[in-house]
Amino acid sequence: MRGARELSGLLSTLEPELSAAEMVFCTFGDLGIVERLYLQPVASFREAEGLTLIIPKAVAEQHAIPFEVTFRAITLKVHSSLEAVGLTAAVAGRLALHGISANVVAAYYHDHVFVPTLDAERAVEVLRDLQAEALAAL
Repeated sequence: MRGARELSGLLSTLEPELSAAEMVFCTFGDLGIVERLYLQPVASFREAEGLTLIIPKAVAEQHAIPFEVTFRAITLKVHSSLEAVGLTAAVAGRLALHGISANVVAAYYHDHVFVPTLDAERAVEVLRDLQAEALAAL
């Protein structure tokens, strides 16, 4: 099943869902992800500077892995296409208007927006308002 591409339809069916777990972004100088699977990463990315993993805060603390900020993930339950245009911009832009940073990770079925823990509840409300506005405009 292909994901949706049309922006107004995507926005009107966002269905933002806040995860309970706090997550952290950690970096490792080498690129050895296999050796770090015990950290239960939910996402990874290889950069020239090293490996970035998004892992549960509790796991980082258990293994004394340094991190700077804690995040909670908001999963956009709409099944968006990886070729959809404008969804990331609309979501991040709306959150930016409210002073909330957004680190968006696109996966095959859904987009996941990592927002600072202290802003998480407010971010969900902002995205619900965005969904309601898009729905009303249809």
